[in-house]
Amino acid sequence: MYENKKMKVIVTGGAGFIGSALIRHLIKNTDYHVYNLDKLTYAGCPESLKEVENNERYNFVQADICDYAAVKTLFESFKPDAIMHLAAESHVDRSIDGPMEFINTNIVGTANLLNCTLEYWNTLTDEAKSKFRFQHISTDEVYGSLGEEGLFEESTPYDPRSPYSASKAASDHLVMAWFHTYGLPVLMTNCSNNYGPYHFPEKLIPLVILNALDGKDLPVYGKGDNIRDWLYVDDHAKALALVLDKGVPGETYNVGGSNERTNLEVVEAICDILDDLQPREAACYRDQIVFVKDRPGHDMRYAIDATKLKSELGWSAEENFDTGIRKTIQWYLDNKWWWEPIRNKKYSGKRLGKTENN
Repeated sequence: MYENKKMKVIVTGGAGFIGSALIRHLIKNTDYHVYNLDKLTYAGCPESLKEVENNERYNFVQADICDYAAVKTLFESFKPDAIMHLAAESHVDRSIDGPMEFINTNIVGTANLLNCTLEYWNTLTDEAKSKFRFQHISTDEVYGSLGEEGLFEESTPYDPRSPYSASKAASDHLVMAWFHTYGLPVLMTNCSNNYGPYHFPEKLIPLVILNALDGKDLPVYGKGDNIRDWLYVDDHAKALALVLDKGVPGETYNVGGSNERTNLEVVEAICDILDDLQPREAACYRDQIVFVKDRPGHDMRYAIDATKLKSELGWSAEENFDTGIRKTIQWYLDNKWWWEPIRNKKYSGKRLGKTENN
């Protein structure tokens, strides 16, 4: 693995949840030089990279992927061998409240990045062109909603249901258009729901953990029977690095944890583990669960078939949901320094994604 030890990689959105996990993995486990390009929106947390920020192979620039001049300047100065594109607005509830930001960042920003990459790629030698990669990191939500049976495969038709998933589907199509039209060597990954350390607390698992610790209600949409396939973020980071190293240009690889759980099962598991790790005298954490009106366009079930990634590239997840969720909860208990400023200044835990009739 990681044959080209001296690669120079630009990671967009590297201060985000998955991006920071990827950068920590690359700095710790490869000899790659990494440049983190991040706009530092509300969900960007440079503190998530504290353990690698002083490494001589890590650099950071605060810039917007929609800013052509800034991206071009970075390309010219750093001369990357690969782009790993994770910068995106990613929260479904926020896309319901404000879809235009998702369209601007996820669609326009990706198009701008592709244009800058193509211009740079066209200046390379034939050998450098053949080794260059543009890797686009996407989501299983572009496939829509599954019934009780079946799994999302790479050939599953796109059927996005939210402004977020529609914007990611559009960016996926743009990336493949640059491959087919211009010959840009691209790689695509579509992943299931991630969880783990440094997860911004608007998302389900960290939100439930922290609201539970605060004694707040734990709202569950509808009956809590929507199903997601959960993937530990460090396993995802390893998959992304493997795809960059071994993936075939023009191919898509689905990344899934094979850990399907209903939302209610996830919330109850968190409550039960907290009862064990940080028990209360008078009550159990499940007492805080409340059921609230479902959000608009809530997909019923996602589940990924990662057979291609496993059989062709040799990837396998190291964590199952039971081991990963306990690790995650313990991390939040041990790292108040990271999440407490976010809860105080950026996001206090209120519900998002409501329409007027909710």
